[in-house]
Amino acid sequence: MGICASINSSSEIHDDTYGQENAVYYRGIIANIADESQLIGSTYSHAGSKGLNQDSALLFERYGIEDGAFGGVFDGHGQNGHIVSKMVRNRLPSLLLGQRNSKAKITQNERVESGIQPGPSKNFLKWKEACLDAFKLMDKELKVLDSLDCLCSGSTASVVVKQGDDLVVANLGDSRAVLGTKIENGIMAVQLTTDLKPGVPSEAQRIRKCNGRVLALEEEPHVQRVWLPYDDSPGLAMSRAFGDFILKKHGIISIPDVSYHRLSPNDEFLVLATDGVWDVLSNEKVMSIVSSTHNEEEAAKAVVDAAIASWKQKFPNTRRDDCTVICLFLRRSLQ
Repeated sequence: MGICASINSSSEIHDDTYGQENAVYYRGIIANIADESQLIGSTYSHAGSKGLNQDSALLFERYGIEDGAFGGVFDGHGQNGHIVSKMVRNRLPSLLLGQRNSKAKITQNERVESGIQPGPSKNFLKWKEACLDAFKLMDKELKVLDSLDCLCSGSTASVVVKQGDDLVVANLGDSRAVLGTKIENGIMAVQLTTDLKPGVPSEAQRIRKCNGRVLALEEEPHVQRVWLPYDDSPGLAMSRAFGDFILKKHGIISIPDVSYHRLSPNDEFLVLATDGVWDVLSNEKVMSIVSSTHNEEEAAKAVVDAAIASWKQKFPNTRRDDCTVICLFLRRSLQ
């Protein structure tokens, strides 16, 4: 499942891929020195029953530093959502690394002085700034594309950057990142992101201040959607996204929610997944599936398979959503 890749001085990612088209794993080469280290995770994506798979995912080992990693899941929507999610997957990691490298380099003395435990380090603050800048640039690049209509198409993004024991999480939309932490009786699920949907009061307040409307359709009263002020369209089911430029003046933003987590020895693995998984599986169920999977390369597929089975059982008459999962193992092996 692994492939070779390199990050050059201009922060572009070059790769030779094989395996799934939508979910790919990269093994980075830092300073042109490769090794045969064990894979640190798995990715898997499966199309739903709505047509094209609009999800994309990426897991990149040795991102930024030797003990670094990048993981991201991207859920496209609208007519060109499948194109947008792939463009974001292919471009955002380079933009993010480029923005981080453009900041002043942190010294070892700064790391010590910052009091890394228990609060965020200065390193996190630089990564947070890089995330905000990179997401802004990504949205701008989509907007100026003449060859792609993103007026009513877009993509969510749930991204994690691991730098040693520092974990930076940037979330845009309703995909989710959940941490599996070892406790006395098993694995505890720690949700690291908030599902940014129109039903969240603070999100709805921002949208309504911009004259966007937030309301649910009669046939699906549990799903709050965003509508134009005087037109019953487009009915977007998330409150933040790349693209969707028809709603950018009405409260939809591409500013990610960025948070920090200091990894502990008990933190075993991290799962990133699109909402097609979380709509039918609880955080605890996903943690249980991953922790009971002894083959790390099959862990992501095991979660997707469980989600597909759950869709068939819970919603037999509903079109199944795309399901995409990344499993990032923080301690190398579950065995």
